[in-house]
Amino acid sequence: MRFDIITIFPEMFAGFLEVGLIRRARKKTLFEVYVHNLRDYARGKHRQVDDRPFGGDEGMVFKPEPVFAAVEALRESPQTPVYLLSPQGRRLSPALAAELAAQPQVVLICGRYEGVDERVVQHLVRDEISIGDYVLSGGELAAMVVVDTVSRFVPGVVGKSESVARESFSQGLLDFPQYTRPRDFRGMKVPPVLISGDHRTIAQWRRRKALEKTEAKRPDLLEQAALTADDRRFLEHIKKDNKERKKS
Repeated sequence: MRFDIITIFPEMFAGFLEVGLIRRARKKTLFEVYVHNLRDYARGKHRQVDDRPFGGDEGMVFKPEPVFAAVEALRESPQTPVYLLSPQGRRLSPALAAELAAQPQVVLICGRYEGVDERVVQHLVRDEISIGDYVLSGGELAAMVVVDTVSRFVPGVVGKSESVARESFSQGLLDFPQYTRPRDFRGMKVPPVLISGDHRTIAQWRRRKALEKTEAKRPDLLEQAALTADDRRFLEHIKKDNKERKKS
């Protein structure tokens, strides 16, 4: 697949694209990332991409002309999805990341200042994407998060595809605890079940620890998670124990 990112600060992506998993995946041509300067699509001597908002509010807003021109020049197909990075958008999730990874091309627009002319939102982008309920100085950091998250769903980018499937949130739960050598560190020991060699028991332990952690830290996720009857019985047991601890 291919990402085309539209920004007024293309230099921000230089380091991000040249390290770690992203660099290796690009080197293997598993996916491509192209960063484009919005000013290259602006008219006039000063290549102005923003202007004051109608209505007299503070700040500056991206003009529609350069944004439309950039997208129309970069789109390989009318069906290519275009997304605006915005705190008002659809929350980035594993489902959305997998959806984007299935596209041959995705165009990302990095907003700045007070936002983008509403005609871009209404008539050009498929949707807006948010990485959280907070405001950044621009969409560049959000675009990096989107690219990094989506890349993990592109076949071949992560060595073991099953590791992506069991990551936090992929199954609607937080991840189970992880341990490595040494077995005993300053008296803090690895749970015996993990060195038992009994893979069925280990799998059960991991599932229950994931449920336990999700119940403690993000109980809201359990409302949408695919839970078995055994999972639900275990969660009821956890809730009962928690109530008894509070009473005591």
